[in-house]
Amino acid sequence: MMRLGIGFALVYLAAARLLGEVTTPIAGVQELIAAATGIFLIAGLWTPILGALAALDQVWVALSLQSSGRDPKWIYIFLAVLSASVAMLGPGAWSIDARLFGRRRFPSDRTRGKKTSS
Repeated sequence: MMRLGIGFALVYLAAARLLGEVTTPIAGVQELIAAATGIFLIAGLWTPILGALAALDQVWVALSLQSSGRDPKWIYIFLAVLSASVAMLGPGAWSIDARLFGRRRFPSDRTRGKKTSS
């Protein structure tokens, strides 16, 4: 669910800025990267790589914004943190990555590694 929320937010913000006024070609590239990574995150394809790319792109957008009151930087920083966390968590059960490569599970057995007295 987190992957879907971040993906839709990336696509929405990128589309809103692209349909608004794009002042520089670099801003257009930033928004195209955000839209593409959002679409791939929604599908769950290459989630760790594209989650990291989305995080870097959102940091780039936040650092390159002019000091206008129209676009608060905190939205982009928040999306960068969430994208990085999705990159570390992975795609989840309902994704193309899980179908192609199998789902990874991390064991949560807390008794492993402890010595038992016999």
